[in-house]
Amino acid sequence: MPVDSSSAGDPARSLELLWRVPADAPRRGPQQRLSIDTVVAVAVGLADADGLDALTMRRVAQELGVAPMTLYTYVPGKAELLDLMLDAAYAQMTRADTTGQQWRARLTAVAEENRTLFETHPWAATVSTSRPPLGPGMMAKYEHELSALEGHGLDDVEMDAALTFLLDFVQANARSTAEARAARQKSKMDDEQWWAANAPLLEKVLDPRAYPVAVRVGTAAGTAHGAAYSPEHAYEFGLGRVLDGLAVLIDGPVTE
Repeated sequence: MPVDSSSAGDPARSLELLWRVPADAPRRGPQQRLSIDTVVAVAVGLADADGLDALTMRRVAQELGVAPMTLYTYVPGKAELLDLMLDAAYAQMTRADTTGQQWRARLTAVAEENRTLFETHPWAATVSTSRPPLGPGMMAKYEHELSALEGHGLDDVEMDAALTFLLDFVQANARSTAEARAARQKSKMDDEQWWAANAPLLEKVLDPRAYPVAVRVGTAAGTAHGAAYSPEHAYEFGLGRVLDGLAVLIDGPVTE
């Protein structure tokens, strides 16, 4: 399955656009009547509504009321546009002032801020950012998030790795949440309805004696969550374990 990636186009051109570096030579032709910010805002709105698969340069141009070729005078292609969209989403994130709070509270706030990002822009959770778009939004986000780990005895590589560990968890949970939501929409049933519809067949084929632990645990989890999978519970449980793991690095191992 193809995965959208940041910095997949012309990285030099993306950086120029991200930092709004003026072109070396004056542009020939008619005066541009749009702005990069307007183009990006429209693209983000389309992606929020219909996902990245539905986002094309032609559709963005249609929304802006310009010819597709005109749009290319602003942005070279979809890859560079995606870099701009991500950076704009990062720049617009709400960032809590957690100065003076304990590191667990500060990292919990960072996790919540990123969870809100993915809830607002679900498409952002599907993008691979192993080569991040190093624009002003991204750098402000990184600076803010690293501050939650500053001054706790970690070296710079450990700080980066700890933050990556946390953010990877939040992004993975956001993807699972989106998949669960898509399954409900596709089946036209919530999880309880789906299990109720399939329970008669499962009772015929699943022998509790053959799978005693699986049936016991699965039944307990399903009863507790009203579904086989609860994104909310997975987030709360997983975040706690991520923070517990980082506590060993930051506070040192627990000794009895």
